[in-house]
Amino acid sequence: MPISKSRISKSRIRNIAFSIIFGLSAGGVVLPVNAAGEDTAPTVQKPADPDYLAGKKAVEAGNWDAAIEAFTRAAARDKNNPDIQNYLGYSYRKAGNLDTAFKFYTVALKLAPEHRGAHEYIGEAYLIKGDLKMAQQHLAALDRICTFGCEEYRELKKAVAEYEQKKK
Repeated sequence: MPISKSRISKSRIRNIAFSIIFGLSAGGVVLPVNAAGEDTAPTVQKPADPDYLAGKKAVEAGNWDAAIEAFTRAAARDKNNPDIQNYLGYSYRKAGNLDTAFKFYTVALKLAPEHRGAHEYIGEAYLIKGDLKMAQQHLAALDRICTFGCEEYRELKKAVAEYEQKKK
């Protein structure tokens, strides 16, 4: 199925075209472009926040309280990090606190409107709440964001299909 031009943003087309043109002019090497259309070339990065890393380990272990504590400390130092906000939302959702989860997902999406993980997880939270329409809106957002498909889109689509099947 061909991709319609309306499903690809102008900035994404421009970034992909730039990447291809620049790559070809650099001897045929095409630089990778991430899903948000940003150059993924190596940059100087500050060391990872120890609380962020501790939060990720706690998530992997399913220790939601420890994850919330660690990500809260990390967020106190980096309030504008959408990944931390998304992980806080995820951890609160898994701990059973949907209202607080929605607050953090909303912040993550305000900071990064194309944050794939936040769209997937808030969509799943809406399914838990029983709001299929809102989950479908976030699925549609992922469909727009993930031009060539992505795991977050597939996961939310699967969750929506399972939800719909249970409601029949």
